[in-house]
Amino acid sequence: MKYVFGPVPSRRLGRSLGIDPIPLKTCNWNCVYCQLGRTRPLTNSIQPYHPIDLILNEVANVLDAEACSEFDWISIVGSGEPTLHSQVGELIGGLKALTDMPVAVITNGALLFLPEVRSRLLAAQAVLPSLDAGSPQLYKHLNRPYPELSFERVLSGLIQFRREYDGRFWLEVMLIDGLNDTDEALYHLAGAVKQIQPDIVHLSLPTRPPAEEWVQPSTPESLARAAEILGEHALVVSDQNGIFELDCQLDLVEAIAAILQRHPMTERQLEETIAQRPGTDVEECLQRLLSSGLVQVVERHGQRYWSSSGSYYAKNDG
Repeated sequence: MKYVFGPVPSRRLGRSLGIDPIPLKTCNWNCVYCQLGRTRPLTNSIQPYHPIDLILNEVANVLDAEACSEFDWISIVGSGEPTLHSQVGELIGGLKALTDMPVAVITNGALLFLPEVRSRLLAAQAVLPSLDAGSPQLYKHLNRPYPELSFERVLSGLIQFRREYDGRFWLEVMLIDGLNDTDEALYHLAGAVKQIQPDIVHLSLPTRPPAEEWVQPSTPESLARAAEILGEHALVVSDQNGIFELDCQLDLVEAIAAILQRHPMTERQLEETIAQRPGTDVEECLQRLLSSGLVQVVERHGQRYWSSSGSYYAKNDG
């Protein structure tokens, strides 16, 4: 399938059926920690990227499949930034017409300063934007945004959307060792969070291959300190290492490649995921994946990750 993947284990949503409305990698940020690699080039163009009717047809087919395992959420999470799709509102409405499963949108939140973007997300049961910094300087260093997307615009959009939205509003902070986990950075961030007033602040670590080789996750001590400074609504979210679902897919290699385009896996996790298919030779499948040209192996801090061949990581660029 081209637009639907999983269900996949999610840090915040349990088991989630993923919907990807945009091509890899369509994004207005170039985050140093991004598991999909560098954004080349940055774009802030809002367009009807993938046809909504084709996406909804795929979702309907998955929902009708007897082999499809149960899941907790349908999540719109792009190979980049899903709010760059001009019809994301129609997509949410179409999903809600197909199923009673709750719909979540995972977004960087950078476009929420635009009234039309805010209105498109109001029908979702949960919206999960990012906020990794509480100051303009650190925001530029960590998220490397499209030039027009200033920190002030992003913050104002988050504040305004919170006022208009009555669903679950969960903010995610990705903590990087030595950057946004210092006391100064965390107190700046706490000030911004106080203005936004999210339901929960999820504290996460970059446990998949980051775009830049130097990125390291915060230490347990720094993570605990962040939770203390950010207050009672802060919740540490551990990485979800469960097995990814393949039963809803037909061709095994294409199914795995579709997941890796959105969620890189450790080699061990990939092997366990392949092994769930009865009678499948894991090593033979790994070789088929490599020879397909759809995937690549990325090494970060002594760990082998499998990712989409379309993702660009630091060592690929020189």
